[in-house]
Amino acid sequence: MLEFTHPYLLFLLLLLIVIGWGFWRSLLDFSRGQRIVLLVLRTAILLLLILAAAGLTMLSPTHETMVVFLVDQSRSIDENAKTIADNYLHDAEKAAGKRPYAVVPFASTPQTPEFHNMRKTVASTFVETTLPTSTADEPLLQSADAETSADTSLTDTKTAWTNGWADGTDIAAALEPAIAVVPPDYVPRIVLISDGNETSGDSLTHAIRSGIAVSTVPLPSAVAPEVQLSELRTPPQIRQGEPFYLEVVVQSNQKTNAAITVYRGGFKTAEETCSLEKGENIFRFKQSIDDQRQTEFSATIESKEDTILDNNKAEGLVYVGGKPRVLLIESDAKAARGLASALKEQGIDAEIRPPEGTPRTLDELENFEAVLMSNVPATELTVWQMNILRSYVSDLGGGFVMLGGEQSFGLGGYYKTPIEEILPVRSDFEKEKEKPSLAICLVIDRSGSMGGQKMEMAKDAAKSAVELLTPRDYASVIAFDSVSYVVAPMQSAASVSSITSQISTIEAGGGTSIYPGMVDAYDQLTRASAKLKHVILLTDGYSESGDFDGIMRQMVNAQITVSTIGVGDADNDLLQHLAELGQGRHYICDDPQAIPQVFAKETMEASKSAIKEEPFTPVVITPTDVLSGVNFEGAPVLEGFVVTRPKSTSQVVLSTESGEPLLAWWRYGLGMSVAFTSDAKPKWAAEWLTWDDFPLFWAQVIRHTMRKSEQRGVVIELAQQDSSVHITLDAADDSDQYVNKASGTMTVIRPDLSKEELVLKPTAPGRYEAEIPADKRGGYHLQTTLTTGERMIASQSRGVMIGYPDELRLKPANTDLLERIAASTDGTFQPRPESLFEPDLTRTAWKSQPLWQYLLTIAAFLFVVDVLLRRVDFARRKKHR
Repeated sequence: MLEFTHPYLLFLLLLLIVIGWGFWRSLLDFSRGQRIVLLVLRTAILLLLILAAAGLTMLSPTHETMVVFLVDQSRSIDENAKTIADNYLHDAEKAAGKRPYAVVPFASTPQTPEFHNMRKTVASTFVETTLPTSTADEPLLQSADAETSADTSLTDTKTAWTNGWADGTDIAAALEPAIAVVPPDYVPRIVLISDGNETSGDSLTHAIRSGIAVSTVPLPSAVAPEVQLSELRTPPQIRQGEPFYLEVVVQSNQKTNAAITVYRGGFKTAEETCSLEKGENIFRFKQSIDDQRQTEFSATIESKEDTILDNNKAEGLVYVGGKPRVLLIESDAKAARGLASALKEQGIDAEIRPPEGTPRTLDELENFEAVLMSNVPATELTVWQMNILRSYVSDLGGGFVMLGGEQSFGLGGYYKTPIEEILPVRSDFEKEKEKPSLAICLVIDRSGSMGGQKMEMAKDAAKSAVELLTPRDYASVIAFDSVSYVVAPMQSAASVSSITSQISTIEAGGGTSIYPGMVDAYDQLTRASAKLKHVILLTDGYSESGDFDGIMRQMVNAQITVSTIGVGDADNDLLQHLAELGQGRHYICDDPQAIPQVFAKETMEASKSAIKEEPFTPVVITPTDVLSGVNFEGAPVLEGFVVTRPKSTSQVVLSTESGEPLLAWWRYGLGMSVAFTSDAKPKWAAEWLTWDDFPLFWAQVIRHTMRKSEQRGVVIELAQQDSSVHITLDAADDSDQYVNKASGTMTVIRPDLSKEELVLKPTAPGRYEAEIPADKRGGYHLQTTLTTGERMIASQSRGVMIGYPDELRLKPANTDLLERIAASTDGTFQPRPESLFEPDLTRTAWKSQPLWQYLLTIAAFLFVVDVLLRRVDFARRKKHR
């Protein structure tokens, strides 16, 4: 059988017409016979060249096999099983002789194959075209020479357990590249060496569809002593104060003793020493919850007879029904008691926490229907905390309220943060003409240690600071390493695009010398005509010496204030000293991502125009039922507020007498966000605290903001299945009739805060179901909504904790799956190594033999003959004789 590798080149056969035309038009005076021979030769030469270029190949049938060994190296394979696999591979190596084979280690993904008795160039070609880059420490490519094969045995298949590669078994994912690495000249034969406990994929279906014989070699389950905490069973929902039981399910492969400890949050609530029987063991612990809406429980187990420690912990969430609860975060806890007491009077429990107690997980936020922040600067929060607050409002329907203060809104450094994104008002505003102008100089360390993320964060922070200024202000930017550079000379902040472009040119490199930068900052600010002058100095290292006290005295005499920011391992003692001399503030930023918040906060504080501290009476702009019953005509005055401006789609309910927003709200995602630009404590609201309608006002605002939960007649069940979670929602109306033809949606928030929108599909009368992949460890939060038309039937939040991977669960070897794979693909279950390399007479491969070398050789010979015929006129020589 013949075939062409480049058949499209056969169009060159049209050149034969040119040769024929040339024959008839030729002026050669050779005899007709000699001319015909020349035509035949040239036609043959051209034909041979075209066939060689088109890749003429001869195919011959063959039954020679190439074996690919798929070797399971997941964490469920213990040392005993590895020894069995190595022995089997050693015997197969002897049986192979000089015949080619390959080994593909796999777990959650396949690794780069190890080729034996094959040309290295052939092996490399198949690796590059069929497999992703290996994550093994040293992937091997074996050649056929004796020296290489002697140094690299088939048993050398161990791969490092890094990056969680061994925490899963995907046989189906390994089958595809195993088939692809076999060259087309061989009949592929796959040998799967595994315990058959796959954690993802459908290996049986994939093996059948491949059409390749797959033989299987079973490996035994772990024989080492093993104790596993397989599950912590929790009730889906309870009532506040209601006793309930946690069930701790333990699996053991032997009789032994163990200690079980139960935690609520991070606190131990129960401990028990118990005897374990071989198999499943269940232990119950009585609990109750009085003061939380959602509680995370965890259980751990310890035993001396245990091998794997990563599967000794399980977690679960319990939801509690009861009175609404809000979280009040306040820098001065004593000042917040008045608002907390007013809310309690109206039936709302408020938990007061300092900024350090701001939740760091969605699990913790789920305990509250709303979060109130009063006078908390952005510098007290991490970017992660601000992101989970945004997700809590947008995706879980939580409420958020920010109250005013000297550390709130723009003064708190919230410009361009996730919190400002939530709020219905903006932190930037137009400065009033009577307010003094500001000249600010940003002095930024550009030494080599500032490279990477720190430099980029510093540049972003500088740009944001310039954007916060008004056209009446001035800005200058200085960068320093061993010397100082004026990046942007002092100029009007109206040239914001020019200044930000110049900031973008700063690159890290060099040493650290602060003093020259401070001298240049002094020179720049003394040229400005602004009434307020301020320096923001940022560095991450230790500076060379300089006359710091002298330059600071000159700045103080020139009424220039100085604030300093230390990033990471900076000389904070020097920076603190400079800030004290410069009558400014010192900040320590362990996280470079916090730099923009510090710059924004400092810029707003330096402008001294974001606060108005003068008595005013609130003005009702938009009447609303939310505040029905509140008598604003008798409302006392407030003593101050933070200046903001409303966003375009927000609703301003109350304003100041000069028209700035006082109370504004809007819907953000599934939740509600509120801004109250004055405060609720003695500083600005001393008279409001004694106002009769103060409790009613705040209770109605908070209830309007709170997360709404409609759950009457609705039951939600969550079931973890391998690496996914199955959600079942059953809904019935007030007359106990199934709710059909409803629309169900669900927002899933994963541990990394990524989210996905899913549709709940109806599967039975009143039942709606969905399934979500859960391949990451941690908490998954679900916001479920069921509606008919525009009417909401149910809105509930639920969560599930995903623990260690299924690979670490105690399971017997799945020999049933391995037998079915072998039987369904005409393979062999437990084949002898000697039989693997026998020819497969039931399948045929085609061995290809390229013919271009032979074609070119013949063409070259014919070309010599052609040249001879063109040089000698045989008819004349004959006549001459």
